[in-house]
Amino acid sequence: MAYQADTPSNLAGTLYRPEFEHDACGVAFVVDAKGRRSHKIIELGIEALLNMEHRGASGAEVNTGDGAGILIQLPDEFLRSIVQFELPKVGNYATGLTFFDKDCDVAQAKEIITKVAAEESLEVLGWRKVPVDNSSLGHGALAVEPTIEQLFVGASSGEISGLALERAAFVLRKRVEHAIAGLYFPSLSSRTFVYKGMLTTPQVSEYFVDLANPLMTSALSLVHSRFSTNTFPSWSLAHPYRLIAHNGEINTLRGNRNWMSARESLLASNLFEGDLERIFPICTTGASDSASFDEALELLHLGGRSLPHAVLMMIPEAWENHRQMRGAKRAFYQFHSSLMEPWDGPASIAFTDGTQIGAVLDRNGLRPSRYWVTDEDLVIMASEVGVLEIDPARIVKKGRLQPGKMFLVDTAKGRIVSDEEIKDELAAQHPYQEWLDANLITLDDLPPRHMLVPQHSRIIARQRLFGYTNEDLRLLVAPMARSGAEAIGSMGSDTPLAVLSDRPRMLYDYFAQLFAQV
Repeated sequence: MAYQADTPSNLAGTLYRPEFEHDACGVAFVVDAKGRRSHKIIELGIEALLNMEHRGASGAEVNTGDGAGILIQLPDEFLRSIVQFELPKVGNYATGLTFFDKDCDVAQAKEIITKVAAEESLEVLGWRKVPVDNSSLGHGALAVEPTIEQLFVGASSGEISGLALERAAFVLRKRVEHAIAGLYFPSLSSRTFVYKGMLTTPQVSEYFVDLANPLMTSALSLVHSRFSTNTFPSWSLAHPYRLIAHNGEINTLRGNRNWMSARESLLASNLFEGDLERIFPICTTGASDSASFDEALELLHLGGRSLPHAVLMMIPEAWENHRQMRGAKRAFYQFHSSLMEPWDGPASIAFTDGTQIGAVLDRNGLRPSRYWVTDEDLVIMASEVGVLEIDPARIVKKGRLQPGKMFLVDTAKGRIVSDEEIKDELAAQHPYQEWLDANLITLDDLPPRHMLVPQHSRIIARQRLFGYTNEDLRLLVAPMARSGAEAIGSMGSDTPLAVLSDRPRMLYDYFAQLFAQV
């Protein structure tokens, strides 16, 4: 039967039901699988972003958005054409935008950056004032618009390139952001470059005038239109981040952050010079779930793992009860489950390191995404269909991301790498099953213990000691003793909060469980 109540007039009499509308962030990437750089790839990324305008949110002002942005490969040719100082060869310098809040002392901040860079064996090569056009911004975005400059750093002596330079820039960025209130780096890398802000999708190319320059080239572009769900909009919380763009929610976020904090005392790496404490905390206080995910992923990647490896540590497929899964792959997941718990929730996450670009769905597949491959080796992935107008005759392959599966384009190899190939290669890198057999201890393996039998005469004292009430005994313990099953009750409690109660309460009563409803 057609649904009509509260339905727009042009949809009356259809099967459309407004309560099924659950819009969320829009994410997409466009990549030339052969790694051929062009300005066209950036234009296509911006076109896809514009076509996802409905996926972003804005406040009472239609020209103040939740956030939007684009990530591209480092535009070396463009940068050399505009800076007034000499740059090292490509790959030997890192650069990125710097957001200075309105109350930040820019001159003092630059002095601190120069000092910290020297301590990390880097030198500031120069600064560039980034040209912007804020005429289209609403009052809300203008009120918190940062001063935006571009930082260039390189090795202070000798040559540092590749991941070694990425690690040095990472440490510099973390230290500076911890030391200076009101300063944020969207990126600082020798591989990728991020333009983002508290913008609507049309404002990205209007605001950052660099994007119109034909010398601005890339083989890939990753774009995002934000619909903020658990944080307020801000310039720093727009996507893409340094490695990812995310559509969805991380429901296990509190636990994930707590585990990352707890692990900081155990972290060690011979790839980073000096004490790692200088980059703590890993997860920035007050950041969004996506920002925390990106920070943890960045640490795992720079700690020596490939980007797909790090992503699969954080978003594993459902392996525990998968009876058909091969032993080597199961061992890979089981080993890493001892190191990192899943960052779980409805999520579609696109990721890139500037060479590889891909996406992965959560194990339940609750944020569907689609991809298309053309006969020109152009690959498009998006959170919905129709982000680009592609002639159907040119499409040689299309499909959707599968729950727990990885979709990956490697521009160095010039092809799409299958999920099976990725995981088989990772599973074969180390003898994970041997490590598990030699080191994993289960509760069943522990020797038996002889427990003292409690005396019934002391049961009342023990119940009082552990905070049992007559209500607990009557409604919870007794039904379990009778039926061997947990008592069933309605959700909710009228028990006073421990902090407001006049009665003595157990310590754990002062903590309330948090959970997400999706």
